[in-house]
Amino acid sequence: MSRATLRVVILGLSVTSSWGNGHATTYRSLVRGLSARGHDVLFLERDLPWYAENRDQPNPPGCRVGLYSSLRELRERYEDDVRGADLVIVGSYVPEGAALGAWVTEIAEGVTAFYDIDTPVTLSYLERGGADYLSPELIPRYRLYLSFTGGPILEVLERRYGAAAARPLYCAVDPEVYYPEAVEPKWELGYMGTYSDDRQPALESLLFGVARERPDARFVVVGPQYPETIVWPGNVERIVHLSPAEHRVFYNSQHFTLNLTRARMVEAGYSPSVRLFEAAACGTPIITDPWEGLECFFEPGSEILVARSAAEVANYLWELPEEERVEIGRRARARVLAAHTSAHRAAELESYVREVQVGEPALS
Repeated sequence: MSRATLRVVILGLSVTSSWGNGHATTYRSLVRGLSARGHDVLFLERDLPWYAENRDQPNPPGCRVGLYSSLRELRERYEDDVRGADLVIVGSYVPEGAALGAWVTEIAEGVTAFYDIDTPVTLSYLERGGADYLSPELIPRYRLYLSFTGGPILEVLERRYGAAAARPLYCAVDPEVYYPEAVEPKWELGYMGTYSDDRQPALESLLFGVARERPDARFVVVGPQYPETIVWPGNVERIVHLSPAEHRVFYNSQHFTLNLTRARMVEAGYSPSVRLFEAAACGTPIITDPWEGLECFFEPGSEILVARSAAEVANYLWELPEEERVEIGRRARARVLAAHTSAHRAAELESYVREVQVGEPALS
């Protein structure tokens, strides 16, 4: 693998549709970063009906896309691509991913990697014997275990499950897509996230609670699957779905944006959401719940605001001087541009690939 250009095959949940998943935006960012560095990327995606009906980017820039309807079709059409690639990545939540991974690690002649976009959730499955997309026996067969979560969980993967090399590959943002834009602010505080039982109490407290105290202010929640039983304050606008193309305007239309973290991600720590990087790239000040490792990504109080109660959120919204609000957003954007873009992730991935190749120098 001495060539400067890598042939990369990614078998992920979806890159063509962001409907109901956070994987597509992550893969789109990564493939654009890899392509910009001169690599050839083929993305193979299971042709699932709910994604087929909602393909907001059927031909995303940075990669070629191949759709397959079954593992049999995948093997028949793409075996040569998988076998001859310099790097083959299998993502979490890919249908029949464990069987697919067994096939990939058997035939691929290049580096094989598993990319876990939900590492704490995957570990909970492994403790119960495994998941459809990954079994404990399969982990040591991958040369790399790429994880959305960093910190101590990487050592767990290596020591308990035999991962050959567990490395962080966090989500990232494409600065050509997310940037400050002069639009009229519509909301004091907004939140984007699919409904989950473990995040709902925080949403009720940190957004609904503040909204009820200030009925004259405007708030917004974007995301699907919220139960009909939820009582929404009258000044909280409800949007079921926004396409990624609408995210930049959404963030720029808020004075502050709220970040809430799933319970397992809080427990593991070191699990930044892609929404953090997207909002920060837009220069929108972020209010987040606390979690271990946050300071590795943003400096609390300077680049990001931490809230444990509705009172703290209200204090930020109504008491923080406007100059400081703007400056927090500016500093967060600078941090993202310095460390968390698609170009950074592509370079990190290159370094990991070279790391597992004895004697191979890193790409420049």
